[in-house]
Amino acid sequence: MTKGTGKCARSVLVLGATGGIGGALARRFKAGGYEVVALHRRAEEMMTRLPDYRWVHGDAMDRHAVIAAAQGVSAIVHGVNPPGYQRWGELVLPMIDHTIAAARAVGATILMPGTLYNYGPDAFPLLKETSPQNPCSIKGAIRVELEQRLEQAAKEGVRVILVRAGDFFGPGAGNNWFAQGLIKPGKPVRAVTLPGRPGLGHSWAYLPDVAETCVRLLEKGEALPPFARFHMRGVYDADGLTMARAIAEAAGQNRLKIRRFAWWLVTALAPFVTLFREVKEMRYLWQEDIRLDNSLLVTTLGQEPNTPLPQAVLATLTSLKCL
Repeated sequence: MTKGTGKCARSVLVLGATGGIGGALARRFKAGGYEVVALHRRAEEMMTRLPDYRWVHGDAMDRHAVIAAAQGVSAIVHGVNPPGYQRWGELVLPMIDHTIAAARAVGATILMPGTLYNYGPDAFPLLKETSPQNPCSIKGAIRVELEQRLEQAAKEGVRVILVRAGDFFGPGAGNNWFAQGLIKPGKPVRAVTLPGRPGLGHSWAYLPDVAETCVRLLEKGEALPPFARFHMRGVYDADGLTMARAIAEAAGQNRLKIRRFAWWLVTALAPFVTLFREVKEMRYLWQEDIRLDNSLLVTTLGQEPNTPLPQAVLATLTSLKCL
C-alpha cells in the first residue's frame, strides 16, 4: 500500500480488459506483477475464462460501479470504446467522465490509449503531440472533446497519460483493420486486401508494444507532467505494401494476391448500414500519408518498444487462426 492513501501502487483497474488494447494492457500489467482489477457486466463468467484478474461486476456506463471498482488502485486504464464504430455520440464522453470521477475519487492516474481521429488533413503527414486538432469526422470531434476533458481534469489534480498510435494489430485484437480488412480471421491467408493506395504510407501499432510503452510511462510516476501526451512511431508502412509483404512471408505465400478494398461498396451501402456509414467517415485516414513523431517518447524512455515486424505479424496471424 502507498503510505497514507490506502492505494496499492501495484494495483490497476482496466476498463475494457476483454478488448484489444485493454486486454493487451491487462496481460502486460499482470506479467509485471500488478494486481489487475477488471470491470465487466458478466464478472462471474469472466472469473472462469480469465481467473488471473480480480473481476468486479459493473458497466463503464455506470459511474458508481466504476468508482467502486477503482477503490485501492493507483491507475485506471481507459481501454473501452463502443464496438463497431457505433454509438460514439451516446457512450464515449459519459464513459470518460466516469473514469475521471473515479480517478479523482481515489487519487489514481488515468492511462488512456489514444487514436488519430483527433487530426484532420491539415496536420498530416507528420503528427506531433502539439499538432492542430481539426478533425473532419464526428468521431474525431468527440475525441477532441474527450481529450479536452482529460486536460481539464489534469489541471484539477488528476494525473493523465495519453499514448497515441496508429492502427492496432496483434494477438487478441479482433476489431481492427488488420483483422477485419486485410485478411479473414479463421481462414488461411490467400490474399491481402489493402484499404489504402499502394505507395501511400500508413502507421500501424503492435498491441504488445503499445502496452509495454504505456506501462513504462506509468512507472515514470511524477517525473511526467500532470497531462502527459506521447506519440508512438510504431510500424510505419512507407509504401503501403510493407504489411502485405510481411503477411505473405509469415503465411509462406510467395505469390499472395493483393486486392483493393471495395470502398465503392461501402459508399453505396453507407445510407443503409450503420457500420458502413461509420467506416466511410474514417476513409480519409487511408487517403493520406500519416506518420507519428515519437521524439518526445524516445527522450522520455530512451527508446520505443519495437517488436520486429515478422515476429509481430506471425504472432497476430497465429492468434487469428490464419496459419
